[in-house]
Amino acid sequence: MVFSSSIFLFVFLPIVLLAYFIVPRVFKNTVLLLASLLFYAWGEPKFVLLMIFSIIINYIFGLTVESNRNNKRKVKIIIGLMVFFNLLLLGIFKYTNFIVDNINSLLNISISVPDIPLPIGISFFTFQAMSYVIDVYRKDGKVQRNPLNLALYISLFPQLIAGPIVRYQTVAEQINKRVSDLPRIAYGVRRFIIGLGKKMIIANNCGYIADQIFAQNPADMSTGVAWIGIIAYSLQIYFDFSAYSDMAIGLGKILGFDFLENFNYPYISKSATEFWRRWHISLGSWFRDYLYIPLGGNRKGTFNTYRNLFIVWFATGIWHGASWTFIAWGLYYGFLIMIEKAFLGKLLNKIPTFLQYLYTLIIVMVGWVFFRAETFSYGFSYIAVMFGFSGTSLLDNDTLYYLSQYGILIAIGILGSTPILKKTFELIEYNSINSTFIRIFGKEISINMFLIITFIISVTYIISGTFNPFIYFRF
Repeated sequence: MVFSSSIFLFVFLPIVLLAYFIVPRVFKNTVLLLASLLFYAWGEPKFVLLMIFSIIINYIFGLTVESNRNNKRKVKIIIGLMVFFNLLLLGIFKYTNFIVDNINSLLNISISVPDIPLPIGISFFTFQAMSYVIDVYRKDGKVQRNPLNLALYISLFPQLIAGPIVRYQTVAEQINKRVSDLPRIAYGVRRFIIGLGKKMIIANNCGYIADQIFAQNPADMSTGVAWIGIIAYSLQIYFDFSAYSDMAIGLGKILGFDFLENFNYPYISKSATEFWRRWHISLGSWFRDYLYIPLGGNRKGTFNTYRNLFIVWFATGIWHGASWTFIAWGLYYGFLIMIEKAFLGKLLNKIPTFLQYLYTLIIVMVGWVFFRAETFSYGFSYIAVMFGFSGTSLLDNDTLYYLSQYGILIAIGILGSTPILKKTFELIEYNSINSTFIRIFGKEISINMFLIITFIISVTYIISGTFNPFIYFRF
């Protein structure tokens, strides 16, 4: 089940919210837990058992850590076993086929294993489970002795299958005590509608453009078409993923949970380092706090710092998928961040700001080519076309077609990927305090009409059958 579906919007969500708000407080977590298990089981019933198994094992790990806290050596062994178990579980379902295929290719043998399907969102709920045990170990959160409450934290449906990765310390107190008042609910509804609009109006349509262009042979496309394709994909993946995060944050707010922001306008970054402080913030901070810093961070000399960065970005690539292109994509950013840390960052600060923006946009889009391409050969061929190294034409009739048909959509996407609209809404909000006219026509009418129209258009797309699954479901 996905947020941008009629069954979720008009059946599942209304029933869950009705049940949640009418039952006594003592039963609210039970309602959410049952709803979350149903939400996950809707698409993959058998894999809900895998998630429950993960919850039970990590519940036991948490209790074991707490009961052996005074024995530091034993606790470290327990933490090591916990990490091994979770990564083994993730590895079996996500990487077995990839590993076996590479062994067969390298050794010229034919080991045969059944094709193992990938449970939706396994990377997200596995990282959350690990977060719980580690936070208990660090005393960043109290051990959860109620297994149902821990199950709720790991399986909570708003952020279950595509993030943001909610760390236990963020919501530990809210699991037992939270507030759902009218202002929070109103904010949550607005945030959900914005996310729904991002997904249905911008992400899906940009995805249609990207799919059309990336289905072509790079040798048959012009430089202009190649750039339109990668710009469309860059907008698709941003609006697709940030849309899910917006809807998750909005639903969490309605239910009384405060999830941290996951995106902060990454396409206005002035370096690769800044880009990753703004993109998928929950994943970046997870790797920083649970991998980079425990490895020593930048505290143990230059060599160890760059070694730790390599490990983190290698892990980032692997996390995104069982493919060498994903691994190369992760290492690509690791290399860029290393050279920015070594010397490029200082040089970037000395050049005009617009060149810093241009540098970042180009390297990000080059990275997205490999993220989108299924093979290295396709990726390199596509990049060669982008930069005019393939001998194809600069512009052709296809370029003019895509610009005439989708130019406005792409322009809206580019505008929406900047904080301009947010700043406009904030300005209206600020000036509405002292102006009755702005409060009525600017804030109460204009903004609400914008949200209503966005919702109506989004629902129209949903009802008409226009549907693309969220890109990050496969991670």
